[in-house]
Amino acid sequence: MPQSKFPPPQPAGRLRRRTLLLGLSLLAAAQAQQTPTTPAPLATPASPLPAASPLSAVTVAPEFAELLAALRRSPDWRAADLKFRSAQLTLDSARTRAGLNLTAGADASLTRFPWEGGSWTGATTLTVTAGLSVLPWSAALEGVRGAQRALDSAAVELRATRAALTLQAAQAYETARSAAAAQELADAQLALATRQLEVAQAQRTQGLLPAEAVLGQQAALENARAAQGRAARAAAQATRALTRLLGQPVTLPAQAAGFAPPPQVTVTDDLSILIARAQQRRPEVARARAGLGDAQAGLSAAQLDARLPDLTAGVRAGQLVDAQGNAGRTVSGSLNLKAGTLGAQVSLPLRDTSAAPNGVALSLSASLPLLGSGRGLAVTQAELGAAQAQLALDSALQSVELDVRSRFDTWTDERAALNAARLNDEQARTALGSARARLDAGLITALDLQQAELTVRQSALNLTAQQNAAALAALALAQATTDLDPLLATGGPR
Repeated sequence: MPQSKFPPPQPAGRLRRRTLLLGLSLLAAAQAQQTPTTPAPLATPASPLPAASPLSAVTVAPEFAELLAALRRSPDWRAADLKFRSAQLTLDSARTRAGLNLTAGADASLTRFPWEGGSWTGATTLTVTAGLSVLPWSAALEGVRGAQRALDSAAVELRATRAALTLQAAQAYETARSAAAAQELADAQLALATRQLEVAQAQRTQGLLPAEAVLGQQAALENARAAQGRAARAAAQATRALTRLLGQPVTLPAQAAGFAPPPQVTVTDDLSILIARAQQRRPEVARARAGLGDAQAGLSAAQLDARLPDLTAGVRAGQLVDAQGNAGRTVSGSLNLKAGTLGAQVSLPLRDTSAAPNGVALSLSASLPLLGSGRGLAVTQAELGAAQAQLALDSALQSVELDVRSRFDTWTDERAALNAARLNDEQARTALGSARARLDAGLITALDLQQAELTVRQSALNLTAQQNAAALAALALAQATTDLDPLLATGGPR
């Protein structure tokens, strides 16, 4: 009796165990290959921002700290948080797609052969398919790296957005204070103009002043009333602007003296250090660097696509075919060189396959385009994209340098103007002392003293405004150099 060239049929339980062990070994090996190329897990998002530079000290008044605490609940602040969270979810999604993909399916068929006189035969097969990106140039792993670059850029942009909102809140608060001060000054000017008109009318009655002088005082009174109306509307507009920024109603002091000063920033570095730090940490530079990384990754992918053939190696083991030509319990695996993916599949038909012999089949397929692929043009286009991304990075660096230099010059100018404002205030106070002495000597009238007191009030308001302008200029410089801590005095994570 001739001996069969196939091994005797294996029991169903032993074949099932062998099939599952082979599939698990393929996936374990693929996972071991993927581990070195998988990016490290993202740190907890509780504090996604880099620490502020210790070179710029910030002092915040308690009243202003309450404003900054309210800013953290504003719509723009929360929108920036959601944008960063979206980038985190994009990275999580990319990591999920690059990890192990497992799919279960079923295939059912009903056949009748031959058509004349045959009977209907049903067959059902369950399949479990697994896929994993194992080679570093696979699209899924490159997607993870791209999402990580986008997340790093989003973290820098989140900090920059928060710092910009902090600066906007300080500027809006100072605008409201300036409007309140202007309204107080307009009220004092109106009172003085009213008193001057009364004196002029009395002197006109006595024949001491011509009619045109009285008309001039009336015009001055109308101008004072118009200035008072403009100041009141400007104060209301400043309150509305701060309310819009905070996203909630805000109650401001009625007097300018009740406002807190803006945060006081101490700048201790020279200009070259400030520019270098800004060029490392500004959001537009981070976006340009991320764009350059994406362009370089696209260039590498185009070059690999042009050089590597579409090569796929596969193995299939188990009950490859039975007497009717149908496959039984099988396990198969494949590795695509260009895509960098490893696939495995287990097929379990729901019928008796004990009579089907076991076997193994190896396959290797390759294709390389000769004409009409356009891959050379794709490489050239990717090279142009990388060159454009490099130019965009250079432009962002130059823009940041110009911005920092401009704000540094503004800060220097405001500090210089502060000394002049102090001298003007001292001069006005000295003039007020002289006016009081002259009034006691009977050389001037009480109206002249009231005018001197108004000048002192105006010079004091100008000095306060200049002090706050210098503080805001330092704050804007710290925001431009990314040294401004957007979470200062708000009780949030640092």
